[in-house]
Amino acid sequence: MPSPEETTAHQATPAEPPSAVPPTRRDRVAAAGSELIGGPVGRWAWSGSNWLTPVRVVALVALGMFALGMAQKMPCYDWAWFRGASSQYTHACYSDIPHLFEGRGFAANLVPYFDRLPGDMNYLEYPVLTGVFMEVASWLTPGGSMQYREQMYWMVNAGMLMICAAVIAVCTARTHRRRPWDALLVALAPAFALTATINWDLLAVALTAAAMLMWSRGRALAFGVLIGLATAAKLYPVLLLGPLLVLCWRAGKFRAYGVALLGAAGAWLVVNLPVMLLAPQGWEKFYTFSQERGIDFGSFWLIITQRTGRSLDVSSVNAYAMLLMVLACAGIGVLALMAPRRPRFAQLALLVVAAFILTNKVYSPQYVLWLIPLAALARPRWRDFLIWQACEVVYYLGIWMYLAYTTSGEAHKGLPAEGYQLAIAVHLLGTLYLCALVVRDILMPERDSVRADGSDDPSGGVLDGAQDVFVFGQAAAGAQQQPARAVEGPRVEWGMRPPGAA
Repeated sequence: MPSPEETTAHQATPAEPPSAVPPTRRDRVAAAGSELIGGPVGRWAWSGSNWLTPVRVVALVALGMFALGMAQKMPCYDWAWFRGASSQYTHACYSDIPHLFEGRGFAANLVPYFDRLPGDMNYLEYPVLTGVFMEVASWLTPGGSMQYREQMYWMVNAGMLMICAAVIAVCTARTHRRRPWDALLVALAPAFALTATINWDLLAVALTAAAMLMWSRGRALAFGVLIGLATAAKLYPVLLLGPLLVLCWRAGKFRAYGVALLGAAGAWLVVNLPVMLLAPQGWEKFYTFSQERGIDFGSFWLIITQRTGRSLDVSSVNAYAMLLMVLACAGIGVLALMAPRRPRFAQLALLVVAAFILTNKVYSPQYVLWLIPLAALARPRWRDFLIWQACEVVYYLGIWMYLAYTTSGEAHKGLPAEGYQLAIAVHLLGTLYLCALVVRDILMPERDSVRADGSDDPSGGVLDGAQDVFVFGQAAAGAQQQPARAVEGPRVEWGMRPPGAA
């Protein structure tokens, strides 16, 4: 039986270009939430020449939520980062940024990767492009007392990361041309605001979002270059090349994939090769640290060690985690080739990145930033997105309350180990829940809200509307062999309103 979305989907004709999909008419939760601002837009609503286009609205909302996230860090900014061990945890406003200003040599004007650091961490343990980002922020930090400089360093980084947040929101809004309002999921995500300034992950997320936009426009080389730069800032973006290979294999688009792969490798080498040759010990620190790092916060491995009371060998955990990741990727690949209809790129990208996080020996609270833009593209349903976000907020509070418990001495103010293990389980199950819904959409494409209007893969670029050339299983048996036509919707550009939009 077709869903209500299918029976009411507007079928565009060449003489009538399709307009932006209004979520308040297709999503009950979005419609209920819109009552706060007057309710869903009516069929005959007149927009006039209002400059508040969907992309601009999304960008402004994202900046506003980012500012609220900064305000949430104010107790730490004023004093909790600098006084007492547990205050920054009881106020749930911890950030790595001010602490690493002095701890990684930026306060002493040491050059990342080239100058050796005092203490156990002898070199900066971040990828090269993130190190450049951190160094540039230190150049913009004014002088003064150490506390003042750490405050200003966080503030400068927050300003730079706010630009990244705006880029993420705009790119997500423009990736699906007919669905710019789905980017409000990113802009309004509570976990996005809470974790945006914990670390420097938004740089890689912004480059990845821009890469997804370029691929959706059929620009394979630009996509590859941006993925290479994103991988030079954080490791996870290179994972997107895996599902893209499977999709291009199924559609026979090897040339576009080859161009993207060469662009990614070239961009990564341009950033890394100078440091690799001139400061090899500093360059390899990120990779050796990732291998040598023990079981850390947020992972199911930590639950195992805490519940059993036994420590696990790091090399064994690395091997098991790699095995689980390989098995998960193999399963995703089989799913992509056997699905009755070729999955959308954003769907497989979300599954692969989530598999990496779930099997990893650490699941830091800011890792949720990697998934939020992909989730908005892969599963733009407000109810399920908010359920997942609620799980992430529970974990965000749980980790800081657990650290407050372990750092408050005999007072034990906070959450004991058992409570923290429950918080870990909640956010792992929340991520699995989101992945399960995406898998269901792949196996039952008629339930995919993005395809309800007849679209195939709006973020697929050359894959959008392409015929399959290699399939097996259910797909090879002839189940829904012909993909839906690619809907040629209007481009949602910055400052432009889609034709016919209400």
